[in-house]
Amino acid sequence: MRLLGAILAGGAATRFGSDKAAALLAGRALLDHVAEALRPQVESLVVCGRSWSGIDGLPDRPAPGLGPLGGLSAALAHARAAGLDAVLSVGCDVLPIPSDLFRLLGEGPAHVEGQPLFGLWPAALADELDRHLAEGGNRSLRGWIARTGARAVHLETALHNLNTPADLAAFAARDRTSAP
Repeated sequence: MRLLGAILAGGAATRFGSDKAAALLAGRALLDHVAEALRPQVESLVVCGRSWSGIDGLPDRPAPGLGPLGGLSAALAHARAAGLDAVLSVGCDVLPIPSDLFRLLGEGPAHVEGQPLFGLWPAALADELDRHLAEGGNRSLRGWIARTGARAVHLETALHNLNTPADLAAFAARDRTSAP
């Protein structure tokens, strides 16, 4: 299966207080950690909702301000136009990224239980997401999940959402104590 990796990174980071994608973890930007983990699993990689050095960026679609669905819409349209089969989506602020996320999710549409930014979305859903956004109803990822009937997949690995500087510090401390 030919996959587009999509890092959803268009949020305002209000709880973080600064650009959390650029927040440093072990001397590197958080988004770079996510990209490094996702890149080996996909044919190509994009960042949705912003620009980032070294990775192609996609503006939210059809317009800014639609939250994660605007980024996912851009990724699905891009994947379809590039002849890719599906989008493997992740957030820019969640670690660790399982090295076998695609295998764990299985057949799409599917998402990680408790982490709806993490999902496998067939590129064929691009037009359906366009319709969903045009209807102006529930623009949450949970609304999209309900519409598509995406399966929730439980992961044994705990994913850590790094929404605040305290979350990042706790993750960094945990990471240091678990290092060999």
